[in-house]
Amino acid sequence: METIRLVIAYEGTRYHGWQVQPNQTTIQAVLQDAYAQMTGAETQMLAAGRTDAGVHAAAQVVCFENNSRHEPQVLREGLNRFLPKDIVVKKAETAPAGFDPRRQAVGKHYRYVIHNARVRPLFERNFRWHIRAELNLLSMNQAAGCLIGEHDFSAFRASGCEAKHAVRTIDRIDWSSEESAVKLDIWGRGFLKQMVRNLVGTFVEIGRGRWSSDDMQIILESRKRERAGPTAPACGLCLIRVYYDKEEYRAAPPGSAT
Repeated sequence: METIRLVIAYEGTRYHGWQVQPNQTTIQAVLQDAYAQMTGAETQMLAAGRTDAGVHAAAQVVCFENNSRHEPQVLREGLNRFLPKDIVVKKAETAPAGFDPRRQAVGKHYRYVIHNARVRPLFERNFRWHIRAELNLLSMNQAAGCLIGEHDFSAFRASGCEAKHAVRTIDRIDWSSEESAVKLDIWGRGFLKQMVRNLVGTFVEIGRGRWSSDDMQIILESRKRERAGPTAPACGLCLIRVYYDKEEYRAAPPGSAT
């Protein structure tokens, strides 16, 4: 029995995250159901990360044991016929036996987008957090410096997080802007539940001038969630790419979701 590796993209707006949950529509459940409809067989699909409700993905990595005789490309085409329009299989290939998309990942790239303008967005409304107040990107980038490296991110950890500890490593972090879009690109080896969204909420407090850039260090060292900013809405967050090659991860430019 072969292991199949998928690269999928999805708009998370109408889903309750990746993982199967009772009485909820999730990406995993819909994908597994599409496989069952196509092949008449069942399988369990594992992902590189459990994106939360409303979070999107441009290149989520999924693997499963193929309980059918279909070749990878046939599976890709067939799954896309059974999947709804807000989920698409971009790639399908045979993976090495024992491939684990989460444990073998060496890095992940997430992007959060803010619509920073007086008028709310229309076409991008499901993919951006609308903030009317002007944001100071210089202060936000200055605040980001203390987050690079290995730290205890308890101050940015959701209360329901099941991780055994809060120590994580951020390798790169950058705020940029293009017209009304203000973007956070962040690369790390693993993230806590709602960690990126809690960081964004804190950055916004700094960008608005309510806190100084030096406050980020104080908040980080406090390890107290109540010291950090609010949780940013899920709509602005997208998993851009998961990396499995260390050299490729180190050389990764901001952007590519291949």
